[in-house]
Amino acid sequence: MNVFQKWMKHTLSHSSEQKSRENEDMASKVTVDTCLTANIDWIIQRLGNSTDLIMRPFKMGENGTQNAAIFYIEGISDMKSILEPLSMILHEQAKQEVRWPVLNAEDFIQRLLIPVGSVKKVVDMSALLQAMLSGDTVILFDGIEYGVVASSRQWKGRSIEEPSTEPVVRGPREGFTEVLRTNTALLRRKIKDPNLWMETLQIGRVTQTDVAFMYIKGIASSVVVDEVRNRLKSIDIDSILESGYIEELIQDKTFTFFPTVYNSERPDVIGAELLEGRVAILVDGTPVVLVVPAIFAEFLQASEDYYQRADFATFIRIIRYCSLGITLLAPALYVAIITFHQEILPPQLLISLADAREGVPFPAFVEAVLMELVFEILREAGVRMPKTIGQAVSIVGTLVIGQAAVEAGLVSPAMVIIVSLTAIANFVIPSYSVAISLRLLRFFMMMLAASLGIYGILLGLFVTVFHMCSLRSFGIPYMSTFAPFHLADQKDAILRVPWWAMVSRPSYTKNRNYIRIGSDTDRAKQDPSGES
Repeated sequence: MNVFQKWMKHTLSHSSEQKSRENEDMASKVTVDTCLTANIDWIIQRLGNSTDLIMRPFKMGENGTQNAAIFYIEGISDMKSILEPLSMILHEQAKQEVRWPVLNAEDFIQRLLIPVGSVKKVVDMSALLQAMLSGDTVILFDGIEYGVVASSRQWKGRSIEEPSTEPVVRGPREGFTEVLRTNTALLRRKIKDPNLWMETLQIGRVTQTDVAFMYIKGIASSVVVDEVRNRLKSIDIDSILESGYIEELIQDKTFTFFPTVYNSERPDVIGAELLEGRVAILVDGTPVVLVVPAIFAEFLQASEDYYQRADFATFIRIIRYCSLGITLLAPALYVAIITFHQEILPPQLLISLADAREGVPFPAFVEAVLMELVFEILREAGVRMPKTIGQAVSIVGTLVIGQAAVEAGLVSPAMVIIVSLTAIANFVIPSYSVAISLRLLRFFMMMLAASLGIYGILLGLFVTVFHMCSLRSFGIPYMSTFAPFHLADQKDAILRVPWWAMVSRPSYTKNRNYIRIGSDTDRAKQDPSGES
């Protein structure tokens, strides 16, 4: 059986499974029965008589002849917002201030709508059950062929605080939480524009996780928005527990070490990305928000760059790019020079390095790999240990192991300096995902340096740059602003010009609202043809 036949067999089997699943879903749909007892039995059976399911029967209608029941899941529903209006309505009915016909719940819905805020009628029992599991309250009536869903979602979440992974010296001290509605409210607070639109999907056959994506209509490209919507809708998986699931499922299918989806826990960062024409993807249950499309330059930028003077921000960015070079190339250059190119060093420095390496039993490449692996183990141990002892253990472990290794003659002091400088430079990179990508590429660079010397390093750099130029994120070239080169976009690439000079938004986002600073007339002149 050739590859094409295997592919056809896999495609046909997948489509048949999907059709059978759709048929099962259609067959499993149950409408609300007019018999309240039958509906109660169905809900209890579907939930397996779970102890957190709370049911409270009550009577309504003229002379109390209308049976009804209220359902909710304990712990995820704010029952105070439902039970107080319900008690008030029933109390008024008991005083005969309100009289409802026996088989009419319309007045009940209307009176519950004002204090609750969101009340809707649902005829599908599966939809009622899903609403209940999401925190809403369900009310069923005897003799009525629909149920009522009242909004009462209340999630226990941590307070809004500064993200530990993205601290700033100057800027807001707030970060996203694990509650989706809290996160969307933080973005609404930043951008008070009716054009900030949001769409919500439920992804995951078992978890039914709420996934929302937000964009600014008129600034974000409709092509990118449609692509995000289509990729999210095409996800067919049983569970979504964190935004990392979504990131792997929607990113461009290319093998690469570099992340093609940006992420952040800061509302100000996501708000700035939305204002540049990007799309934010929020997942219920995680504070990490995804942003697409992503380019490489933004992974080396921090929110603080835009809160201080342009010359300071430019200086810090240049330091980050220098740190990127140190992180990627410092151990490889050391291995290449010690192994192949000793002649490029000054004689005095060469003599000092030779004296330091006297008695070291390993080649420079093995020495570098061992030290890098030891440091990676110490770094990971420091992250996983309790906070009270993690930092102390990592510092003490680094000092003790480094000094003991030098005194034992296993490694040279110069190698300890190189590895330490490389590790410190790696912490300068703002994005953790890019920092770990550079850590992986560092080992490949060291292997090329040990094989071909500086020529191997140049070969590795060429291959890496060509690979990065071939990447795309939702149709946008990954190395935009550099390749393809846009002179207007250099104002916020390595350099950061003052805010009064940031007239236009990035051209690579392909938005129609291109002008950021100026009048409406300037915007009309900039893009007379409408949306791209």
